[in-house]
Amino acid sequence: VDEDEVSIFQEEREKERRRRRRDGERDKKRRENGRRKASKDVGEGEEKYQTKREKRERGKTKRSKNDREAKRRETYKEEPVKVKNNEEEDDKEKELRPEDLSPEELEKLKEAVDERKKLIQSLRGKPWPMKKKLVALRESQEFVEKYEGALGKGKGRKLYAYKVMMTKKWMKFQRDLENFKTACIPWEMKIKEIESHFGSSVASYFIFLRWMYGINMILFGLTFGLVMVPEALMGRPYGSIPRKTVPRAEEASAMDFAVLWDCGGYAQYSVLFYGYYNNQRAIGWLKFRMPLSYFLVGVGTVAYSYMVVIRTMARNANESGVGDDNSFNFSWKTFTSWDYLIGNPETADNKFASITTSFKEAILEEQESRKDDNIHLTRFLRVLANFLVLCCLAGSGYLIYFVVRRSQKFALDGLENHTWWERNEVNMVMSLLGMFCPMLFDVISTLENYHPRVALQWQLGRIFALFLGNLYTFIIALMDEINLKREEEMIVKFNITMWETSLYNGTEPENSTAPPISIHPADVPRGPCWETMVGQEFVRLIISDTMTTYITLLIGDFIRAVLVRFLNYCWCWDLEAGFPSYSEFDVSGNVLGLIFNQGMIWMGAFYAPCLPALNVLRLHVSMYLQCWSVMCCNVPQERVFKASGSNNFYMAMLLVILFLSTLPAIYTIVTIPPSFDCGPFSGKKRMFDVIHETLESDFPAWFGKVFSYASNPGLVLPFILLMVLAIYYLQSTSKSYKEANVELKKKLQAQTHHSSREQQTQNKILPQITFIIVLSIAEPDKS
Repeated sequence: VDEDEVSIFQEEREKERRRRRRDGERDKKRRENGRRKASKDVGEGEEKYQTKREKRERGKTKRSKNDREAKRRETYKEEPVKVKNNEEEDDKEKELRPEDLSPEELEKLKEAVDERKKLIQSLRGKPWPMKKKLVALRESQEFVEKYEGALGKGKGRKLYAYKVMMTKKWMKFQRDLENFKTACIPWEMKIKEIESHFGSSVASYFIFLRWMYGINMILFGLTFGLVMVPEALMGRPYGSIPRKTVPRAEEASAMDFAVLWDCGGYAQYSVLFYGYYNNQRAIGWLKFRMPLSYFLVGVGTVAYSYMVVIRTMARNANESGVGDDNSFNFSWKTFTSWDYLIGNPETADNKFASITTSFKEAILEEQESRKDDNIHLTRFLRVLANFLVLCCLAGSGYLIYFVVRRSQKFALDGLENHTWWERNEVNMVMSLLGMFCPMLFDVISTLENYHPRVALQWQLGRIFALFLGNLYTFIIALMDEINLKREEEMIVKFNITMWETSLYNGTEPENSTAPPISIHPADVPRGPCWETMVGQEFVRLIISDTMTTYITLLIGDFIRAVLVRFLNYCWCWDLEAGFPSYSEFDVSGNVLGLIFNQGMIWMGAFYAPCLPALNVLRLHVSMYLQCWSVMCCNVPQERVFKASGSNNFYMAMLLVILFLSTLPAIYTIVTIPPSFDCGPFSGKKRMFDVIHETLESDFPAWFGKVFSYASNPGLVLPFILLMVLAIYYLQSTSKSYKEANVELKKKLQAQTHHSSREQQTQNKILPQITFIIVLSIAEPDKS
């Protein structure tokens, strides 16, 4: 554009010179003729000539100026420049009104508007000075605002203006919708603030917690909407049958806080636990299939959890890719980290903290990649650390087994004869082990000298093994208690039969037509419901674990931070720099706490439908409490690192705990008969018999035969084998593709290095060749 303007200006100057030369020649001729004709009127002629000359010069200057302005407008397609003369200004505005333009001129005006719009969009990338950009932007915006809505004639003009207005409103609506979607993401701003101050490793925990909260909301919706609400609204009310009534011996203490805290009393005989639900096949005016719904919801929650976890792992794997993020890492961070659209001071502070944290992460990655240690000493220390961890795991498993066996003896003696600690010894011991063992593992891990990300994964694996061992030890002890309950159930069942017989024979004479004797449901003897007992144990374990977590936050983080903050001025040493200092956020312990807690939810939700609701409440409170604790009581880690590879590691552990937590539930459903007088499956040999009952009653006979053939082990086992082979094939294919991508990337990098070396060689040789050529041209004989 600048070269065209210069050429136009040069042409105008050349034309001006030619005009002046011609005018000078004409003036000379006229002066000569004037001298010849009349020498007397020299003064008058000169004055007239000067007047005419001035007018002619003014007209030429005005015409040349108008020509230059018209050419400049044609070049830049600008609106006409307004002159000071009001009449000329009105004339030009009248000339450029869209109503007075021809179709060709109107089309050109539309093209000019479109070009101005494109210029506004591409102005940021123009290699112009900032002053020129601002001038061009202002002129283009004024031009578009003036002529965009006025294009067209009559109704067309109004329609075009309406379209332009609606397009702008639609774009504004889309922006507002995107902002609304971002604002609707729960706790997004809190997590961004934590990430900016503490790094991506701490933020990954809160992202994982939010994801777990969403999963539990779905589980809670299924359980609450398809199990608890139908039974509460359409089932038999409380007090109508023995399984929905507190026994007479427990009525006096059914509302005590200690009893309700242990999930007894009215809490035990409510929709919160398995034993409250009736085995009636259809309930209410809707004929709702309660036993079938209970079984399908239990299976469906597990299937949904598998699907979501596997899908999330696949998405994380696709997003991570195999690209190298370390190429020119510091250059990218230095020149492209800041967002120049930030206008809020608080947002700018968070962005500054985020960039600082990302530089710390990158520096640590670079240091770890260049570190060189004594390999023999490192191996010895790692073997020693693993040996100490194995000793801790074995000791914790033995302690839990010992405590559970001891609690069974307390249960046989009667829990009312023991203290609160003895009644809750199992839950408290498991919670304390889960609190202190990760700290011990963290101390042991300092011997290994791993990369922080690798150290985090080892720490997670060890705590996972600890929690899993404790959980399975607890389940084995529960299996022993279930067997005791079943033996007790056989005795109670025989006694109930004898009681009913004696009651009938002792109160009903022979050949009597009196009405049958009515007995209050609270006075009817009942057997021990082992399913409710299992659900109560898991609820107690969840509650004790939650209380331990919150007390640890208050004592270990808040009170510690307060003491360090206010006693640092009057203490012998620097409490902030030395012992005890401010605490760091334990990512591994908190992540494993979430996974362990979710495993207990999956394991016990079949026997306690209230567990998903309880876990939703816990996660909701934990998000706010832990966000407050991190921002107020914790300090960033000394070794900040990127946690980009930790998300799938979390998901892998969650998938393992999901598989291992569903095994005991499947075992009890398939092998152990349900209780005879409580729960929706009472009176059946196995819990899954409700499927066969539904197929026989509600479906045609051929459908039942097809289902029985499809469930035949002869078909199921080959199908499972085929799925395993397909998974193995897909995994092998994915691995080969990944290796091929890595090889291609290495080849591209090698080609890039080779090209750069060739360019350097050419840069060195080219001056020498140029010098030889110049020398040969200058002195051909010597060359």
